[in-house]
Amino acid sequence: MKIGDVVLATAGKEKGDFFVVVDVTEKSVFIADGKRLSIFKPKRKNLKHIKKVVKNCFPESLIAEARDINIDAAIRKFLKSQKEQICQKKM
Repeated sequence: MKIGDVVLATAGKEKGDFFVVVDVTEKSVFIADGKRLSIFKPKRKNLKHIKKVVKNCFPESLIAEARDINIDAAIRKFLKSQKEQICQKKM
């Protein structure tokens, strides 16, 4: 797992939702979706409770240089496009 990966939460309140990884530790990651979970207040999630779903990833440089609220809008837009691609593959 690395910063910028798109993951699916498989447990907890966020189960079934897509997120972007914004930080990685040894046994957990911090995730954000740009709405409820901002990049400035991400949620810590155990690695056992998430699954990487997309080969594309959000640019790590944008996460590292996040200084304004526009980064959350970019994350929302990116996740929306990834959800649409995943739904098309399932059909």
